Amino acid sequence: MCSLPTCPASARVHSRGRATRDALSIAQLAEALHLWLNACGIGRAMFVGNSFGCQVLADFAVRYPQAVDRLVLQAPTPDPGARSLPRQAWRDWVNGLRERPHTPAKAGRIDYAKAGLWRAFATMRMLAREPVDERLPRIAAPALVVVGTRDPVAPPGWCAEAARKLQHGRLMPIEGGTHTLNYAAPNAFAFAITPFLKAAAVGV
Repeated sequence: MCSLPTCPASARVHSRGRATRDALSIAQLAEALHLWLNACGIGRAMFVGNSFGCQVLADFAVRYPQAVDRLVLQAPTPDPGARSLPRQAWRDWVNGLRERPHTPAKAGRIDYAKAGLWRAFATMRMLAREPVDERLPRIAAPALVVVGTRDPVAPPGWCAEAARKLQHGRLMPIEGGTHTLNYAAPNAFAFAITPFLKAAAVGV
């Protein structure tokens, strides 16, 4: 199983191994994941994504359907009703307040500092503008959309719509959950998705 949390886009690496300030596009991140899987000798896997990670996985699943056993999309972004950077920033701030004291903000600040201000901003702008809802109907693999009922970033209404757009989609609400369940409520999140992931062994 491979997990893609929310994170700043990685640096672009030239053939000589030197990083640039450029943020990788979603397509480039999907390609990087595919190359990593090949390097590890993994032909097919289950994937778990959170927030922006869901956008990368959606692109990956469309490009490389043979590599995807099933997907868990936890709080996929962006909500089509808030596809702008100011709205996303406001929702992120509200979510941070709701997740206290279990917010991943401290770890996030470290990640963004490592990425650099320009790359972090470019990635956030990409997150807000990329139409993940257009990719969802093209995903052939079984997919579980998980949403916290108190998530202001990817609210339940949008996540229910996302599940309906998928060819083989299901919706799993987590009562009282917020946006980054993998940080704020990891036990509840793991408990919720385990039956879906185990079902792969029996072909459900």
